Amino acid sequence: MTSATGPAGAAPTEPDSTAGPVRPRRALPRVRSVAGSLLSRAATLVAASFLVFAAVSASPGDPVSQIVGTRASEVEREAVRQQLGLGRPFLERYWDWITDAISGDFGSSIIYRTDVSSLISARIGTTLMIVAYATVLIIVLGLTLGILGGAVRRLRAPMAAVTGLLLGVPQFVAAQVLVAFLAVQWNVFPVQGRGSGVLDTIHHLTLPALALAISWSAYVAQITMAAVKDEARRDHVDTARGRGIPPAHIFRRHVLRNAAAPVITVSGLTVAALFAGAIVVETAFNLPGLGTLLVKAVSDKDHNIVLAVSVIFVAVFIVVTTAIDFIQAALDPRIRQGRGRA
Repeated sequence: MTSATGPAGAAPTEPDSTAGPVRPRRALPRVRSVAGSLLSRAATLVAASFLVFAAVSASPGDPVSQIVGTRASEVEREAVRQQLGLGRPFLERYWDWITDAISGDFGSSIIYRTDVSSLISARIGTTLMIVAYATVLIIVLGLTLGILGGAVRRLRAPMAAVTGLLLGVPQFVAAQVLVAFLAVQWNVFPVQGRGSGVLDTIHHLTLPALALAISWSAYVAQITMAAVKDEARRDHVDTARGRGIPPAHIFRRHVLRNAAAPVITVSGLTVAALFAGAIVVETAFNLPGLGTLLVKAVSDKDHNIVLAVSVIFVAVFIVVTTAIDFIQAALDPRIRQGRGRA
């Protein structure tokens, strides 16, 4: 009969009642990893804001001339310069700006003579709608073309040719072509304005969203097609075929699931890049978004608007890439384990 004691001659061991549960101990490195990642992203945003502030401060042109004109006396110009705080040291001006920006105060526009925050809030909706619409088009078109090209061998060459052609089309050129055919010749979609109401807004923003999504859809399609082809050649997929598992089940569970990681990464980075592309599209279609606001602010030397919009775009990129990391960690246990050991 086996004794409940330990090794021969050793006293039986009692469970340590003071020991905590194992799960919180294992979760602690993950919490530290998440906290470290968030702090790193916050530091990146601060560093980016500093670089943007330095670039805007060093850019040629004088915002004082936009206020008082070129015929103002030097006394008037100096008074406005002191009022704007341009005579203070660089680090002091940056500290005041970043502390105000954290609380949502981006200063005042020297051209519009109003708060920059109100200008952004009035235009950010248009940019978000264009980006959201383009994201849907990119996911639908990109994944559809990529999955078809990766799964059906006869379609791989045509899909590769089509996506390669679309990938090289600049967004401004795509906008001009879409306007020429779908707006001017066929009169299917309007050229300007954002519309009113849900359906009218979708109707007005279709051409801008298409112009923004065409090249990125081709890029996502190429990545999806390559990932599907690579996963379809794996040994475990051949083993599943040999076991007689239905092809649809194999494709869904073993191919698409494992190919999702690079596709999600590329799709997320695409969404972040769409905000930069929205500048071109909004300018081409004369839409009242953050892109057109930024372009006009650069030409007018309206530094507060340039700073605010630029930092917002950087913040969006950081937030999206952070979300991608967490989604990948949730989908891939190997990433979670790697972070836990870090």
